[in-house]
Amino acid sequence: MMSRVLIVDDDPHIRDVVRIALQSAGFETLEAANGQAALTRISREAVDLVVLDIGMPQMDGFDCCKAIRATSNVPVLFLTAQEDEIDRVLGFELGADDFVPKPFSPRELVLRIKAILARGKPAADDSLSHGDLTLHPTAHSCVLGGAELVLTATEFSLLELLVRAPQRVFDRNQLITGIYGPNTALSGRTLDSHLRNIRAKAAAVGCGDLIATVHSVGLKLGTCRR
Repeated sequence: MMSRVLIVDDDPHIRDVVRIALQSAGFETLEAANGQAALTRISREAVDLVVLDIGMPQMDGFDCCKAIRATSNVPVLFLTAQEDEIDRVLGFELGADDFVPKPFSPRELVLRIKAILARGKPAADDSLSHGDLTLHPTAHSCVLGGAELVLTATEFSLLELLVRAPQRVFDRNQLITGIYGPNTALSGRTLDSHLRNIRAKAAAVGCGDLIATVHSVGLKLGTCRR
């Protein structure tokens, strides 16, 4: 079954470029010219990933992503002409899974989308448990002490990496490589955004030690007790 990608950009030329690249790679595509139209399509049709422009009139990509995250865990990849790292950090804190700067290579965009979808559909492994935490990778399900944690694909991949080696201390470069693969030019601030999101979601259900910091070394899985 083909994955369905929603392309959201106010520039019809950009939508055409993305649509042609994705359809050539075997994806089904939908389109929206603005954030509000994107929200309407998501509410009415099943979507596997959203390619979302930031600089749109009426409702920019950040506001659209925030609205998507209020009701959906669908992966979001931002297209942006902005190089400011602060904007990237804000996007990740809102729940984005990746960024691709304009002008972009259609081939790279397709590879990034495939990587995001692969992270969201890991190989079969019934369950992973530690303390009160249980992950079900095939169902993309995370339960902490009986409460479900709704995680983005990237957040889930990060937590799964830690759960698979609960005694190991990872430095930031090892975590970034484990999630995105080698030769990825992402800063520690990007990783920190995902970590803050996971910790906040765990704290909201009564677990303040889901991810532990080992001073001057790195990060590891905490006791995971509510």
